[in-house]
Amino acid sequence: MPDLTVPLWTAPDIALATGGRIEGGAFSVRGITYNSREIVPGDLFIALKGERDGHDFVASAFAAGASGALVERPVDGGPCIVVPDTLHALEAMGAAARDRAPHVRRGAVTGSVGKTSVTQAIKAGLDLAGPAHASIKSYNNHIGVPLTLARMPASVERAVFEIGMNAPGEIGPLSRMVQPHAVCVTTVGPVHIEGFSDGETGVAREKAAIFEGLGPGGMAVINGDNPWQQVLHQAALHAGARIATFGSEPGHDARLIDFQPGPEGARVSAEIRGRTHHFNLSQSGFHWGLNSLAVILMLEALDVPVETALTALSDFQPLAGRGQVRTVNIPGGAFTLIDESYNANPLSMKAGILSLGARTVATGGRRVLILSDMLELGDQSRPLHEGLAEIIEASAIDVVHMAGTQMRFLHDAMTLERRGLWHPTAAALAEHADDLAGPRDVVMVKGSNGSKASLVAAALADLERRHDARFNDATGSV
Repeated sequence: MPDLTVPLWTAPDIALATGGRIEGGAFSVRGITYNSREIVPGDLFIALKGERDGHDFVASAFAAGASGALVERPVDGGPCIVVPDTLHALEAMGAAARDRAPHVRRGAVTGSVGKTSVTQAIKAGLDLAGPAHASIKSYNNHIGVPLTLARMPASVERAVFEIGMNAPGEIGPLSRMVQPHAVCVTTVGPVHIEGFSDGETGVAREKAAIFEGLGPGGMAVINGDNPWQQVLHQAALHAGARIATFGSEPGHDARLIDFQPGPEGARVSAEIRGRTHHFNLSQSGFHWGLNSLAVILMLEALDVPVETALTALSDFQPLAGRGQVRTVNIPGGAFTLIDESYNANPLSMKAGILSLGARTVATGGRRVLILSDMLELGDQSRPLHEGLAEIIEASAIDVVHMAGTQMRFLHDAMTLERRGLWHPTAAALAEHADDLAGPRDVVMVKGSNGSKASLVAAALADLERRHDARFNDATGSV
């Protein structure tokens, strides 16, 4: 763990990095945030300008214990550093944090699917190897990446950063900011394609821009099963990178031999650089077969042994909304809830459907799929939603409940025997949670974050409490 007795930043250090001036006296900070509601005593509050002007929240940040603020104009309430532009100042702090710790081995992860979970799994391995640092949540954009860099203590040995995009031209600059020693592209698919005039081709080229930040001889970890792997391969070679591939065919540096899902996770067999390994995962989704190989190769590139990587993978638990499993007790028994509500796109939908179809279901139970709209698919939205019908039909799914205008296309494309409820919004579908699942069912909830699939997952998880409350009301229990 980093030494918490050593300040993360002092006011003179911030002023030197940003070219700002100190107002109200010197100070030091142990953390950084731009959200006044997340202030921990001792933090630096950065007054960014977005939909709301962060300067309006400086007073509340000081009241919550901020030690100082980074601002564009002097403020009352505590000491500050004044700069012309707080976002540019944050970027400068990130670069300074990188440069003051040249010993830190840095990795970066992007991809259309799985980048947050893969990043956090890599962090789990880094933690076992020594003091480490990583992105939190999905801090992967023009604010999240420099913030993660600026938060990096100089005492850590390794770090991993998540890099994402919504539009062309975003990944390259962020990778150049991080200057990673190793990078990974988990996969490429039709995600955010409405922002690219050339569709998935543009997405592939944008993901390949992560190689721009690699130094000479840096490692590029590429999904060899992905149809866009040649685009990635050529871009990595152009950047002067060494290349390691993972996939399911012979010839890859890491090859998936077998993946057997079970109620507690999965058993994996893989060949890593010619040596066969068998290991357990706490994840049961089929996509974790290849994800685990990406993690292993990235950790290897950051000087973490394979054995340490396998230990980290076996202990790594699904993130919130990304495959968490729980048992929900209801009258007559219980059902299994798989919460995949954080995000969805055609690739992750396919993986989720396949994983649900492979689940063993108790006698009398069903495989129940609950879906909300996939977003940002542009003019491909209708065929991509309708196209899910074929894989659903082939995956032994018993019933599919849906929410959203785009999911109506899938609802109409499916056979009558598998059609469940459809409502125009996830909130409306959540109101019928009692009708969505029954005893012994295995239920997966999946949808884009913006289409609010999490409302349905929360309503299903709450059924146990609601049924208990009804029972207590009926019996007079306390």
